[in-house]
Amino acid sequence: MVKHQPLQVYERQLCLSCITGIYGCRWKRYQRSHDDTTKWELLWSLILLLTFCLLLVWFYFWWEAHNDYSEFNWFLYNRSGEWSDGTVPILATTAAGFTYIAFLIVLALCHVALGQQLNLHWLHKIGVTAALLTTIIGVISVNQTWAQEWDVIPISLQATGPFLHIGALAAVTALSWIVAGQVTRAEKMMFQVVVVLLYVSVLLALYVVPLHITSPCIMDPATLKPRPAVIGHQGAPMLAPENTIWSFQRALQMNVTGLEADVAISMDGVPFLMRDFTLRRTTDVEKVFPDRQMDEASLFNWTDLQQLNAGRWFLKDDPFWTVNTLLQREKERIANQTVCSLEQLLELASYHNSTVVFRLRRPPPKHPCYDSWINDTLQAVQQSGVPQSLVMWTPDDNRAQVRQLAPDLIQTSVVKRSPQVLEQSGISSLLLRYNQVSREEIRNFSEAHINLTLYTVNEPWLYSVLWCSGVSSVSSEAPHVLLKVPYPIWLMRPNVYCLAWVSADLISFAVVIGIFIFQKYRMSGMRSYNPEQIMLNAAVRRSSGDINVMKEKLIFSEVRNGVGSAEELYGDSYDYYANQGISQ
Repeated sequence: MVKHQPLQVYERQLCLSCITGIYGCRWKRYQRSHDDTTKWELLWSLILLLTFCLLLVWFYFWWEAHNDYSEFNWFLYNRSGEWSDGTVPILATTAAGFTYIAFLIVLALCHVALGQQLNLHWLHKIGVTAALLTTIIGVISVNQTWAQEWDVIPISLQATGPFLHIGALAAVTALSWIVAGQVTRAEKMMFQVVVVLLYVSVLLALYVVPLHITSPCIMDPATLKPRPAVIGHQGAPMLAPENTIWSFQRALQMNVTGLEADVAISMDGVPFLMRDFTLRRTTDVEKVFPDRQMDEASLFNWTDLQQLNAGRWFLKDDPFWTVNTLLQREKERIANQTVCSLEQLLELASYHNSTVVFRLRRPPPKHPCYDSWINDTLQAVQQSGVPQSLVMWTPDDNRAQVRQLAPDLIQTSVVKRSPQVLEQSGISSLLLRYNQVSREEIRNFSEAHINLTLYTVNEPWLYSVLWCSGVSSVSSEAPHVLLKVPYPIWLMRPNVYCLAWVSADLISFAVVIGIFIFQKYRMSGMRSYNPEQIMLNAAVRRSSGDINVMKEKLIFSEVRNGVGSAEELYGDSYDYYANQGISQ
């Protein structure tokens, strides 16, 4: 008896070849396998998943840290002495790494969905390892140099949490197609139980996550407090050189209610505006006084400071990537800016009836004004003619003496204290970084009638969160951006959010149940067919001769399975060939 081998006819599977080829360099069919993935490859799959999760958090961190990019660049400048936008290479590498790892994750999921063995190519393993180590090094570096910025993640989740929850729920719901396919194809009961329990645990956790999502923007719109006042931090430094007259004028054009500056004291006792300890970054001191470019700014007298240009650096460095948006006449005005004195700022604020808040830096010990710095600054305030009620006084040194000489100054603290301590000290205003207070503390300060100003707020989402939290004013480097935020970006009533949350959970649950039922029905239907029958159906486009041979193979297969007798089957086959012969 002739032994017949089942004839297999394979269709070209270009999509499958691309998936297995890109992921594991298995372009040919004979290279692919439906065997279980080895433990070594499972370990690499876990490493890939860990890298993806870490990069996702890293990418989200830098996306939300956009509010503080200028602060990060300033930190880098203080460490290196050279100004550059350090966020550009970080963002570029983070985006590239995240895209690459996300692509590998998608390919791995496709392997699982198609029942293919996972076998990550060694080049990809090197890439995954490099991405993982680079991200870990980045996290450690940020933790050592900019640790306070990690607070931006929980703060930003107050604005993005409800929407990220919906996105995560949709992703896990879609993942049920792959999970259901794996469960229905598995033969081991233990594997099925473990996979289902793990998936259901993740799904249930997502269903109840909204119980722990807290956002000030989930509130009754009727209880929303007035729009927080905006103070121009160093003027409008995105549109003009920081701490210059033109920068403050541009801020006033954006309807700010106050101006904030950093103040140092010259050798001859003139308070002037300067953020850095040296003049190298924001002036042309290396050209005018090349031998003194590394000296502290306080070691120059006012006559020398007036010789410096404080605007050309802005056009050259373009620290906020905004120079191309400026008009030619604005660039010409910027190029002629000089170092600004505190008295000039106060006169400008007095003319526009705007509040002024400044941080005063004490001169070095050998400075002539080391002991008289408070009196020199107070004298400049009094000589400017600005109403004292417009000046927020921040230095803690000799505060009692200052209160006696200028009782109408707004006593302001830059150190976080309790409302009771502030009240006992006669301090009515507080200036803090936006991550230093919680919603409850904001409410406590408001109830104690403490005017709270938070800095530096540049992004609309952060401004909206602080608005909903009840903050009275913010200090911003981007008053032109916040001017376009007349209302919080989003505001939702608690009952509406609850309805949306429950509806999303119910829809997700229904979809998951439907997918599991459909996959079970689909897989049970596939198991009811003989493999040769499936191959025969897949070869309907083959020539009649190939089909006849396949039918013959199917006859022998069914005889072996006891479907019918050989005479019956051969009889049908003989009739078929006889008819074919007659027709020819």
